[in-house]
Amino acid sequence: MTLAIDPGSAVPPYEQIRAQVAIAVRDGSLPAGTRLPTVRSLATELGLAPNTVARAYRALEHASVVATRGRLGTFVEARGGAAEQAAQAAAQVYAGQVRELGLEDDDALGWVRTALLVSRSGPPVGPHPHRG
Repeated sequence: MTLAIDPGSAVPPYEQIRAQVAIAVRDGSLPAGTRLPTVRSLATELGLAPNTVARAYRALEHASVVATRGRLGTFVEARGGAAEQAAQAAAQVYAGQVRELGLEDDDALGWVRTALLVSRSGPPVGPHPHRG
């Protein structure tokens, strides 16, 4: 996650962080399940006070964009209804498997597109049973 703070902006730094994270979640560049940097590490990276980053995270949590899970950290929340959340979770599992296998992103995306196309046309047609 790459965030940039414009010190000359009239927008407060915490709001710049909040807006950038919210946009990244909405456009999919920060998918559900992504762990955000700790408050302290992001504050250090951006040259801000930890309270500024904590305020942005609280605003994101209040909007249900992220959830803080104690010592585990802050994570992007799944969006949408139950079906969308299940699909996002499945996508996270698949992405993890693709990484573990060392496969290319374009190949992995191609296989998903093919699987979706095949699933639209119904079950595959197999050999016909013998009639006797």
